[in-house]
Amino acid sequence: MFSRMSITKSTGSCSDNVRRLREALDDADAVVVGAGAGLSASAGFTYSGDRFRRYFADFEKKYGFHDMYTGGFCRYDTPEEHWAYWSRFITVNRYMDAPKPVYEQVLGLVREKDYFVITTNVDHCFQKAGVDKKRLFYTQGDYGLFQCSEPCCQETFDNEDLIRQMMERQKDMRIPSELIPGCPHCGKPMTMNLRADDKFVEDEGWRRAAERYGDFLRTRGDGRILFLELGVGYNTPGIIKYPFWRMTAQNKDAVYACVNKKEAACPEEIAGRSICIEADIEEAVSVLLDKAGCSDER
Repeated sequence: MFSRMSITKSTGSCSDNVRRLREALDDADAVVVGAGAGLSASAGFTYSGDRFRRYFADFEKKYGFHDMYTGGFCRYDTPEEHWAYWSRFITVNRYMDAPKPVYEQVLGLVREKDYFVITTNVDHCFQKAGVDKKRLFYTQGDYGLFQCSEPCCQETFDNEDLIRQMMERQKDMRIPSELIPGCPHCGKPMTMNLRADDKFVEDEGWRRAAERYGDFLRTRGDGRILFLELGVGYNTPGIIKYPFWRMTAQNKDAVYACVNKKEAACPEEIAGRSICIEADIEEAVSVLLDKAGCSDER
C-alpha cells in the first residue's frame, strides 16, 4: 500500500511537534502504543559500550564480539559457557531495572486514556512500569521465559529462579553442568522464548494477549484513535509500523505519531494526520510531561 519512495521525514521543531502530539493525546478516544527497541535504549538498556563491557568483558576478550546482541548469536565452546553468557544477559536486561524511568513516564502519558500497548521488546519493562498485563501484547517473546528447543509442546517456563542460580554459581565463564536447563516433558535442551524462527512457542498467554489486542483494534478502530509509535525501526516493520500506517489511512479520524531518534517518518498518504518527532524518546516524553524543553530550542 505504501512505498518507501514516498516517505515524509520529520519536519518542524521538536517542541512544535510535541505540542501537536500533546493535543492529539488529549483529543484521542483511544491510544495504541507501539514500542520498539529504541524505547528500551532511551531507558538505558543499551547493548554496547560501557554497559556491555561492565558485564561481558571476559566474553569479549575470548570471543571477540563487542555488543550483547552479537554475543547472543555466538557459538560457545560448551553449554556451560552458553548459559553463563545468557544468564548474565537475562539478568541485566530482564531482572535489573532500566536505568531511566522512561517506561513509567510513557505510562503516565496514557494511564488515564483507553489504551493498549503492542511491543516487540522482550525485556518486561512495560509490566515492571505498571502497565496492566491485559493491555499489553508482547509479540516477540520474553527474556524471562524458557521453551523447549524442539519444541515438543506449546508451553513456556518461568526462568528467574534458575537464572539467579546460574548467576550465583558461575565461575570462569561457566555454570555448573547440573544447571543446564532441559525440557521437563521430553528432556531436550531448553532455549529462550524469543522469536527467531518457526520454532517460537506462542503459549496460551501469548494467544490471549493477541486476542485482546485484536479485540481492542476492532472495537475502537472507527473512533478518534492515536497510534503512538515509539522507537520502532525497520527490522520488523510488519508488526507495528506498517499496520499503524494502514490503520491510520483507513480511519479518517485517526492520527499517527512517531518518536524516533533517527527514523521519524510517515507515508505521504497520511502526512496530514501524522506527527513525526526526530528526538530521543526520553526528551520528547519529558516535554509532554512539561518537565523540559526540546534540545533544538535550548
